[in-house]
Amino acid sequence: MINDRQRFAIGSSILAVYIIWGSTYLGLRFALEGGFPPFLMGGIRFIAAGLALYWWALRNGSSHPTPREWRNATVIGGLMLVGGVGLVTIAEDNGVGSGVVATAIAAMPLWVAVLGIGFGHRPHRLEWFGLLVGFGGVVMLSFEGDFDTTTLGLILVIIAPVWWALGSVLLGRLVLPRGTMGTSAQMLGGGVLLALGGLLRGEQITEMPTIGAWLALGYLIVFGSIWAFGAYIYLLANVRPAVATSYAYVNPAVAVLLGVTLGAEIVSGWTLGGLPVILLGVAIVGLAQRRSRHRKSPKRPDN
Repeated sequence: MINDRQRFAIGSSILAVYIIWGSTYLGLRFALEGGFPPFLMGGIRFIAAGLALYWWALRNGSSHPTPREWRNATVIGGLMLVGGVGLVTIAEDNGVGSGVVATAIAAMPLWVAVLGIGFGHRPHRLEWFGLLVGFGGVVMLSFEGDFDTTTLGLILVIIAPVWWALGSVLLGRLVLPRGTMGTSAQMLGGGVLLALGGLLRGEQITEMPTIGAWLALGYLIVFGSIWAFGAYIYLLANVRPAVATSYAYVNPAVAVLLGVTLGAEIVSGWTLGGLPVILLGVAIVGLAQRRSRHRKSPKRPDN
């Protein structure tokens, strides 16, 4: 049974990945439009966030990762940050709108469920139902706004959630540093790979990025990486995968709403219809997780 402190930590972590990550798609767009190239921006973002968390972990008594832990953290960081975030950033740089990206990423929980089967995890029927309901709401959102894009962009947003899902599934199966040190090692490993990838792609920062781009990058570092990514790692370690990944159903709604308020996008009735369906799917997944936890909890003996 979880105590009140754990319940609060889980609830606040879910809120962070729901709201903050929904806003990062627009943040990526602002940073790209302001002069940052895709992979180099990701490298700067995650190396900066990783160093801050590394310093914090050492101050709080964590030890330096072992070579094996560094290797595993770099594998996870490569899958999630290069294959996931990096490809999404390139997709946005190729003209894919933030709403399109968020909608495509919403398929990620289904990929986690499918990949998890190969590792012995079988979602309950109620979880499957919740995932499908939530995805139905995302499909409704896909009719919202201008979804014209390039072929390369579409391919990237389809591939990206598969890599992120694979990293999420492997996260609990590899030996990694604990707590904040584990999160920082993954960011540092993935950030270095992103920076190297940017150099191999020939990316350069030829002009000083705009103030808006720097502000967007700062937001991505502090809130999108340090806060929300740390919350996601905590959820993966403490709740069922279907709950940890249910953010993908709420993020599209947040992305579309921010597009309306900050990006001057026009919204039709699809948003008003899709939002409650998405939230219903999230609620069903949460109910399935709660029932599973109650079944596994040992009964207290009668006195």
